[in-house]
Formats: sequence, C-alpha cells, structure tokens
Amino acid sequence: MVSPIVESIGNESMKADVAEFAVGDSVRVHVKIKEGDKERIQVFAGIVIARDGGGGTETFTVRRISHGVGVERVFPIHSPYVEKIEVERSAHVRRAKLYYQRNRTGKKARLKEKITAKQ
Repeated sequence: MVSPIVESIGNESMKADVAEFAVGDSVRVHVKIKEGDKERIQVFAGIVIARDGGGGTETFTVRRISHGVGVERVFPIHSPYVEKIEVERSAHVRRAKLYYQRNRTGKKARLKEKITAKQ
C-alpha cells in the first residue's frame, strides 16, 4: 500500500507524452548522455524484449546485436534521460517476455510483422 503523498510525488515526475509501444516492437530510444559539462543525444535501436513495473517505475528492455554480440539495456520509461522513443516496426508476438530471443541468431531471430489498419 502506497501512501497518497508518495504517489503524488511519483505522479509529478511521470511524462505525459510517452510513445505507445509493446513487446516485440523495433524501437529507437534517444538517450541523453552527459560527458563532463556537455550533453548529447545517442540513439539505441533494437527490439523490446520486456516491459516491467508500472507507474513511475515502469521500465523496458531493448536488445540489439552489436558487432556479433547481444547487447541489452534497461530504460525507465519516465526517465528525464530518455528524450523520445520512436517505433520503427511492430511485431506480432504471443509472449510478454521475449527472453528466448537471447538464444537465437540470424533468420531464427526474426519476428512476424504486425499488420495494422493504416498499412
């Protein structure tokens, strides 16, 4: 049970304009990187393999293959360091967590694209 005071503080830090995405979607996450006194934006592109939590503590895990090695990053959705989330493609998946993708490479790792009404 969360007290109303803690809940109100959490609601203040939540973003209003969060992109709609689901597990299985290919996304591009624009992340603010601080280097000394400078700040730049770096893009991390990959497949969303998990979403966890809820409210202000909600996170999502993005996986990509970089130089033949699988790289995963966990991002808080409402973090001030996550500038924006762009959905590139949506896939039809039947699981809430795609951890089985860690064992797949090449053509075996493909996901079936979701057909939407606007296509």
